Amino acid sequence: MTVTATTVGESDQLEPQNVPVTRRARLVRLVPAAVAALSGVLLYVSFPPRTLWWLALPAFAAFAWVLRGRSWKAGLGLGYLFGLGFLLPLLVWTGVEVGSGPWLALVAVEAVFVALVGAGVTAVSKLPGWPVWAAAVWIAGEAARARAPFHGFPWGKIAFGQADGAFLPLAAVGGTPVLGFAVVLCGFGLYEIVRLIVEGRRTRAVRRSAAAVALLSVAVPVAGAVAARPLMSDKAEDGTVTVAAIQGNVPRAGLDFNAQRRAVLDFHARETRRLAAEVKAGKAARPDIVLWPENSSDIDPFANADAYAVIDGAAKAIGAPISVGGVVAKDGKLLNEQILWDPVKGPTDSYDKRQIQPFGEYLPLRSLLGAINKDWTSMVSQDFSRGSEPGVFDMDGAKVGLVTCYEAAFDWAVRSEVTDGAQMISVPSNNATFDRSEMTYQQLAMSRVRAVEHSRTVVVPVTSGVSAVIMPDGKITQRTGMFVADSLVQKVPLRSSETPATRLGILPEIALVLVAAGGLGWAIGAGVRGRRAGAV
Repeated sequence: MTVTATTVGESDQLEPQNVPVTRRARLVRLVPAAVAALSGVLLYVSFPPRTLWWLALPAFAAFAWVLRGRSWKAGLGLGYLFGLGFLLPLLVWTGVEVGSGPWLALVAVEAVFVALVGAGVTAVSKLPGWPVWAAAVWIAGEAARARAPFHGFPWGKIAFGQADGAFLPLAAVGGTPVLGFAVVLCGFGLYEIVRLIVEGRRTRAVRRSAAAVALLSVAVPVAGAVAARPLMSDKAEDGTVTVAAIQGNVPRAGLDFNAQRRAVLDFHARETRRLAAEVKAGKAARPDIVLWPENSSDIDPFANADAYAVIDGAAKAIGAPISVGGVVAKDGKLLNEQILWDPVKGPTDSYDKRQIQPFGEYLPLRSLLGAINKDWTSMVSQDFSRGSEPGVFDMDGAKVGLVTCYEAAFDWAVRSEVTDGAQMISVPSNNATFDRSEMTYQQLAMSRVRAVEHSRTVVVPVTSGVSAVIMPDGKITQRTGMFVADSLVQKVPLRSSETPATRLGILPEIALVLVAAGGLGWAIGAGVRGRRAGAV
């Protein structure tokens, strides 16, 4: 009995001591996962409509802390958590009208790319100069995400969160890949500096080569951005043009705004006639060209005489060519089209959207989705077809490149218009589907980055807002509110010179992908050799 009592007593005394230790160990193991997810949220907070672009740097520094020195399997899981923390709030607008199912599915798929990046970063984090390799791995992940699946989804590129940032001039050097690389490299470099300081205090010895790489990882992006500032200019090279961006508004937000297509068309025609009256009264400058948004005429004007008459009347009232966003049926194909409408000659040219939106303008896996939920297939009853040629309208002597809404996220779609001769860019968009979400501000930031990337004025006419005029240096000079009828009139510069980013095109991205591949190859090879040496 005494022995039993003693045993039980000892057990009772040991248990309170062991339980806290176990719980503490569990909490410690959860810290990297929590930091990975929270650093992803911090990266999201750095994106528009907030102007906290600099938060991207501590976000990547924290991401580096949880990844460096871990196994690739741990990197895979931590990368996925980082991706969820970033993309779940960033893309919440995709579920505004269709529910949480599609939003969560999109995020789950896109976060896989970030998970793979996490695994890649852990692999290269053991190499000399690892911040360079790791930043290149991130850009390789963005390059993959911009191309697959379903022709890619580049939304959330790091560059698109830097429209207000100090690194923005780098967009003119090498486009979104170079801008994004600089931000990620700087974030990883900041972590490495802190790590070496802590390590130096503990061991009183830091390798000079590691310290040099850490400092250069921060200094080179910052110096590069400063050196690139002269590439940003809003001076006219080919004269100026007075442009009017028309925001007619919609009867109501949401997917069902399309049910009142005639009202949307009438709203844009009415706002154009209102502007014409102000011009006649001397209250507004006479525009040389007029830009309407995407879906401003979802009634095919070539098949409906009344729609034709409404647009033609608006063009005649303003006395200037209009770029009209229409939905047009041609040869059995449904096209999201921009139509050049002359006040005298009527429709004279057109551009068909080339990068159409999956699950919005066409439905991949239609039969599978229909079996899951028939409502999803009814939302996109007929798939849009893709255009095949760049769109540059000659509008009163000004060459206007057309980049329709979703296309602004794709590097190639914007660059092709500039290399085809565009002196300014129009990004006609329809964001009414997404109500008052952050989507419109995220897309506006993309257009600001594109303005700097190609040194072109960018005008963004939107059905329901926010419409804006953006100078070639990325500054917004005019903007509208949301869900109001309004128009913006401004004289803007026309430019024809090409930035290094325009001339280089995809080459900087290819170079960074090769750097990533080289780093991963080196890391994998070193790991194999290490295991063989250990076996011997």
